[in-house]
Amino acid sequence: MIKAIYPGSFDPVTNGHLDIIKRAAKLVDRLIVSVLENPHKSYALFTVEERIAHLKQVTKDIGNVEVSSFKGLLVDYAKQIDANVVIRGLRAVTDFESEFQMALTNRSLMQELETLFIPTSIEYLYLSSSTLKEVAMFGGNICSMIPCDIKQDVLDKFAKQGE
Repeated sequence: MIKAIYPGSFDPVTNGHLDIIKRAAKLVDRLIVSVLENPHKSYALFTVEERIAHLKQVTKDIGNVEVSSFKGLLVDYAKQIDANVVIRGLRAVTDFESEFQMALTNRSLMQELETLFIPTSIEYLYLSSSTLKEVAMFGGNICSMIPCDIKQDVLDKFAKQGE
């Protein structure tokens, strides 16, 4: 059985993330989409609990996807849940350099953990959570960037910040 982890901050989840989730879910028996609880990131728009709720909402129709969160090293979490593959999405060559380094680090810590790189679909090459947040903050149209199910939550979050 191939059990994979797709880790990330997902703050918020974008259509690019959802594209990787859907494509990865076709390749593995079980895909655990995991929100990293990173204490060094104090600039989060959504709480970990909100991000988990968003991910559950947008993946509810993908039968082999689970959503969770973790703290600490990814390899420790992989051992804990008995996962043997890490899924990483790549947008550009610059992503590859840092992701490749992380994959090698993870493999040095857990020999049996493989990393599978999935290139983003062309329509999402430009898209990141940071880009989405900036467009939303200034009132731009985010319809093509975010799953419809959570669009209003993002808009509401920025409306509250502007009050």
